[in-house]
Amino acid sequence: MKIVVFDAKPYDIEFFDKWNETFGADITYFEEKLSLKNVMLTKYQDVVCTFVNDDLNAKVLNILSKNGVRVIAARCAGYNNIDLKAARENRITVLRVPAYSPYAVAEHALALLMSVNRKTHKAYNRTREGNFSLAGLTGMDLNGKTAGIIGTGRIARIFIRILNGLGMKVIGYDKFPNEQAAKEENFTYVTQDEIFEKSDVISLHCPLFPETRHTINKDTIAKMKDGVIIINAARGGLIDTEALVEGLKDKKIGGAGLDVYENESSYFFEDESASVLEDDLLARLLSFNNVVLTSHQAFLTKEALDNIAEATFNNILSYVKEEPLKNEVWYNEETDKVVEGLRK
Repeated sequence: MKIVVFDAKPYDIEFFDKWNETFGADITYFEEKLSLKNVMLTKYQDVVCTFVNDDLNAKVLNILSKNGVRVIAARCAGYNNIDLKAARENRITVLRVPAYSPYAVAEHALALLMSVNRKTHKAYNRTREGNFSLAGLTGMDLNGKTAGIIGTGRIARIFIRILNGLGMKVIGYDKFPNEQAAKEENFTYVTQDEIFEKSDVISLHCPLFPETRHTINKDTIAKMKDGVIIINAARGGLIDTEALVEGLKDKKIGGAGLDVYENESSYFFEDESASVLEDDLLARLLSFNNVVLTSHQAFLTKEALDNIAEATFNNILSYVKEEPLKNEVWYNEETDKVVEGLRK
């Protein structure tokens, strides 16, 4: 199989090369993200391996099909950047990695929460400059506070265990509640409005769909407690950034820990330190000292990278062997819905 990997960083190449010693594929790596500008690089390839910010719109997919590409192997769980309807029309199979190390993302969400609350990012910069003042570094005890979790999948449930260990009261919202999980992980399902009204900390762990886009917006922020901390290590589009900035400016929001940003594709994963930041909204967000922003690194652990590479190769191998594709994502024309998993 000829595989072309886009948005390939050194850490991706390290683990893909490791697993390719077993699989023996013909791999070409490109550091650039896949887009309409460079899609012709896929000619004569069988599989295109992509990541979260590659642009797989209808035009790109049409060209992929003409170039002979039969499979898109997304090395991530999300697929909001892939036009699945166009993929179906072009007879391109889309595979993903629905789970790698959920601990990686959950633990990074904790790191964001602790940094925002205890202001360790500010303290670190101060002490490096010889400033040992504690003024402005006051946080709050998380013990006894209420954490509201939106989306209660695998990552969220691990994060809930961590929050329980801190002595927090955890409430959750999910469109499809899992009462058994709530019992096992010691949290209570409530309405989404109750999450906004009762939580001292709100953490997002849901996928990005049209119905979840801008879950955090001007209206929902207005319902929140004063000084609420918002954590997002899921998808940037879950938050209306303009509304978040206003909430921070008005001190309605006490702080935000973000690993994602809704317009991140132009910046994240790249070194832009020598360039002028042209995204005014991102620049405004970075100006707040109560915002900790990391560049979509929650997944970045050795265990997760290893899992992702192995699962990606196994997905491709299942396609080659014509086995059931348990990690396929496909558009169902009859129901006009996206389906995750095996075709019926």
